[in-house]
Amino acid sequence: MSKISVKDLNLFYGDFQALKNITLNIEEKKVTALIGPSGCGKSTFLRSLNRMNDLIDGVKIKGDLKLEEQDIYQKDVDVVALRRRVGMVFQKPNPFPKSIYENVAYGPRRYGIKTRKQLDEIVEKSLKKAALWEEVKDRLSKSALGLSGGQQQRLCIARALAMEPEVLLMDEPTSALDPIATAKIEELIVELKKEYTIVIVTHSMQQAARISDETAFFLMGEVVEVDTTQKIFTKPRDKRTEDYVTGRFG
Repeated sequence: MSKISVKDLNLFYGDFQALKNITLNIEEKKVTALIGPSGCGKSTFLRSLNRMNDLIDGVKIKGDLKLEEQDIYQKDVDVVALRRRVGMVFQKPNPFPKSIYENVAYGPRRYGIKTRKQLDEIVEKSLKKAALWEEVKDRLSKSALGLSGGQQQRLCIARALAMEPEVLLMDEPTSALDPIATAKIEELIVELKKEYTIVIVTHSMQQAARISDETAFFLMGEVVEVDTTQKIFTKPRDKRTEDYVTGRFG
């Protein structure tokens, strides 16, 4: 079942067209990988899914983008509520300069959850889901900036999960991490898809092949091909996809 359906999406930065007629369905509780060379529109598309591009001056968007039945670009859409439903994890870990506890409690607190008991439960649950609880449970009051890069990224995932999203967007979440930390995040993503719909931008073909169910290949602002990951990597229909996944270019 489609969680997000995109039809004829066009996006312009001023006069430059960054996305061209994107039509794509993102399946519920699956991992969809967006692959393609740098500057091909993957991250721009990802940021369209929770209206992060609204923050950039001169952006114009046309087309349909629905989260279940809701057209997210309608005038009356509450963007803050949308971003609760569609959480985001960025390329570089970006914990707040606060304690580990406060990083996770920050969002729920802003939404009016004040009791310590409720916040304690949310923090513990979110850190457990992000496979970080055992490593940090005895130092929740310590600064998040003292964690390793991989731990900081899992904390950022916990912070997103604390808002109880339905969809998790990840923009190259392991590109700043070492192989061991990367493997932990990949294991985590596979675990999280039992509850969440995940869309990940990745430069790593191996990563896309390992963790995603569906893959969309972007080139020059267009989707060349979208299919099951297995088909994209073994029997792509388009020569350009084949050239990219076999390393002939990109």
